[in-house]
Amino acid sequence: MTDAKSSLPACPVETTLTLIGDKWKVLILRDLLPGTRRFGELRKSIGSVSQKVLTAQLRSMEESGLVHRQVYAEVPPRVEYSLTALGQSLRPILDAMSAWGRAYQQEQAGKGQ
Repeated sequence: MTDAKSSLPACPVETTLTLIGDKWKVLILRDLLPGTRRFGELRKSIGSVSQKVLTAQLRSMEESGLVHRQVYAEVPPRVEYSLTALGQSLRPILDAMSAWGRAYQQEQAGKGQ
């Protein structure tokens, strides 16, 4: 078994990108910041992501310690996803990305006039 610390990049920015650099992971984080969501809710809110890709991204984020998966023993089974404390700690990064994106959109809208 490989030690997780030894497999991480030396650069902290690259480490962050390794964990959340995928488009879908950022959108999953965005949608889980307000609270717990079921798989179907995530898929609907994210849009064009396939079930297979969303499942793979959620599993990867769970393995990284960003997402918690809660399975309820019901029929049909209910599965809910939420952010761990580590996942919640990414809020300032996502807030900064949102602010930057909003400013860029406004700048581009101003150029169109």
